[in-house]
Amino acid sequence: MPFEDELGEALRRAGEGFTTDRHALAEAGEQRGRRLVARRRAAVVGGSALALTVIATAGAYTGGLFDGPGAVDRVDVAAPPTGPGGSGKQPRSGTGVVTAEQLIANLKALLPGGALTKAEARGTSDELGPWVSGVYDDGKGKSAVSVRLQRVDPKGSLAREQTECGDKSLQGYDDCRTEYLADGSRLMLHKGYEYPDRRVDTKVWSATLVTPQGFLVGASEWNAAAEKGAPVSRTDPPLATEELKTLVTSPAWQPALSDLPTVEPEVPQAQEPTALRDRNAGAALEHLINGLGVAAPVVARGGEGEYGYVVLDDGSGRSLVQINVQKGEGNIGFTDADATVRPDGTRVKPMVGRATQGKDVMQWSVDTLRKDGLRVLVSSFNAADPNGRPTRDSPMLTMEQLHEIALAPGWNRTRN
Repeated sequence: MPFEDELGEALRRAGEGFTTDRHALAEAGEQRGRRLVARRRAAVVGGSALALTVIATAGAYTGGLFDGPGAVDRVDVAAPPTGPGGSGKQPRSGTGVVTAEQLIANLKALLPGGALTKAEARGTSDELGPWVSGVYDDGKGKSAVSVRLQRVDPKGSLAREQTECGDKSLQGYDDCRTEYLADGSRLMLHKGYEYPDRRVDTKVWSATLVTPQGFLVGASEWNAAAEKGAPVSRTDPPLATEELKTLVTSPAWQPALSDLPTVEPEVPQAQEPTALRDRNAGAALEHLINGLGVAAPVVARGGEGEYGYVVLDDGSGRSLVQINVQKGEGNIGFTDADATVRPDGTRVKPMVGRATQGKDVMQWSVDTLRKDGLRVLVSSFNAADPNGRPTRDSPMLTMEQLHEIALAPGWNRTRN
């Protein structure tokens, strides 16, 4: 069946197993938060890669784990941290000193005039953490706006990911910068789009503050009355960069932040040895490409854990190469149509087509599923951005090279 139908069917099947237990939904978000941040920042949405990203994380979106009730596909928000070293559970809620009504009042007071309607919020006693949103109208067009509050390890990876600008050639944002404030806080100011492929003109501007004490305040605004599904109401979101900065640095959020429990510091990761099995996917991908003797330097790289990408440039046009490595649930969405079975039982499916519907960027992929449930999907594009324009006639890596990377024996011992 067509990919869109396959994805919809897989999501439907996954949805039948969803639980209404909010703790279970939150735990699902925790387990996959870091790789979601990396994938969203890469803004790669081509073919089966989208199925791997969306289906494996659908439970985390249901119930508004990240932004609010019914929020879907908002994976640029940091997932709540887990226990030391990424294991165990930690509470997200406080004593309830600050209520939902108080957070709504804070947001109304901090907005520069105008009116706030359709306000929703979670107080500090909510197990999903405090959050407030509404529709702001300054008389020049309605805008969705939201603020989230969280505690993080200020020296950990989540804090770093939320305050570092990604590769602009891959994300396609308009502007991004990180500021270091006098008190040691880090502030990222970002101007981008709701959809990486810009299928609609909905913009999302955001500011994210992380303090030395581990307090995180993130604010987002749109140039429409809703994140998705609403027509654009104005050219740009209403709050200028300095106004977003004022919003997230306001002391009005401090009582709610102080009511949240602290988080355990992340355990530093050991230096990566050279073995393929002990590398994250991005580092392993670069290692394997070097082993193929590809005569093109890496001009950009990124990803984390099971997802990674590099951008190669041989002087004839840049080419993005990305990889997804998953264990256990990687069979979701994999079909045997056009797949061959190797003697060891590995199913291999080559794919050639467009990276994004309606775009001219080509994507060559090799999708593999091994008997132990390990799935490795590697793709090469004839552009640095699958949502942008072609930079060369064909992807840099050949189908033979993609096969070699996807079937590398070292993946058999990759970390779970």
